[in-house]
Amino acid sequence: MPEILKDNEGYLKNLADWSEQAAEEIAAAEGITLTDEHWEVIHLLRDVHQEFQHTPITRVFVKLMGERLGKDKGRSIYLLKLFPETPMRKSCKIAGLPKPTNCM
Repeated sequence: MPEILKDNEGYLKNLADWSEQAAEEIAAAEGITLTDEHWEVIHLLRDVHQEFQHTPITRVFVKLMGERLGKDKGRSIYLLKLFPETPMRKSCKIAGLPKPTNCM
C-alpha cells in the first residue's frame, strides 16, 4: 500500500486515499478496534459528506444516525461510546474526512 499523506493531526490530506484498510490503521492509532457498529457510523459519515460536501455538526449527525441507523443509535452517548473523548473528530479522521469545522 502506498504511503498515505496526513496532516499534523493525522487527517488524510487527500480524501481519495481513504480505504477500509486505511481506516483500520487510523483507528488502531487512535486505540479503537473497529466493529460493525463503527463501520455503520463511518459509512454514514462518508455518505453524508459526499451528499453535502461537508461534515455536519454533532447534534445534526446524531439525529441523522437515529433516522438512518435506528432510534437506539440516535444518541450522542452512543457515538461517544464508539469514539471516546472527541467522537466527531475521531470518527471523521477514521472515515478519511476533514477535521470537522466545529471542533477546536
